[in-house]
Amino acid sequence: MLKKGSKLYSILTGTCPKCQNESMYLDKNPLHIDKVLKMHENCSHCGLKYQIEPSFFYGAMYVSYGLNVGVGIAAFIIAFVIFGSSLKVAFIAIIASLILLFPFILRLSRNIYINMFVSYDPKANLK
Repeated sequence: MLKKGSKLYSILTGTCPKCQNESMYLDKNPLHIDKVLKMHENCSHCGLKYQIEPSFFYGAMYVSYGLNVGVGIAAFIIAFVIFGSSLKVAFIAIIASLILLFPFILRLSRNIYINMFVSYDPKANLK
């Protein structure tokens, strides 16, 4: 399922979408909040420039919005429907899950966004 060369591999691992050999981020751990969005300028293996154009990753805000809505709906269904809690507790579950998953959603939205524009190139691995 997570074979090198697939979009899912690049999205979930945060590797370069073109060669998938190197992490795009300076710090691989998304829990270091001060460094969660710090990225390399270029891939050291294939030379892909991650910031394709100025303010490129502003578009990732829309992806992040969709992911946050999905997490909120999932948290509500789990808390309210499955566990049968009150609306107040379900609302608290939504807020807590969004706060706890914040750094992961930030990175995941960037990974998804850049993979919408850059495809894997097996020839990039030959360099």
